[in-house]
Amino acid sequence: MSALFLLKTLGLFIATAIAEIVGCYLPYLWLKEGHSVWLLIPAAISLALFAYLLTLHPAESGRVYAAYGWYLRVNCHSLAANCR
Repeated sequence: MSALFLLKTLGLFIATAIAEIVGCYLPYLWLKEGHSVWLLIPAAISLALFAYLLTLHPAESGRVYAAYGWYLRVNCHSLAANCR
């Protein structure tokens, strides 16, 4: 594997993560913080970008996202339990 391929893949992971975080955070602002419903438009665009970026990843990255999803789910449940 070349260094350029690794840098390109790392950049793609970072861009994908940012698109996912923004796409999930904006509805949170609307639902929990009382911000404008218009935040749902950029949220939908960001999640669409996230889905598109996932198609650009190398095939092996599916395992990385599966592990990340499991980690995120466990931590979210843990945090939610502590917030009660």
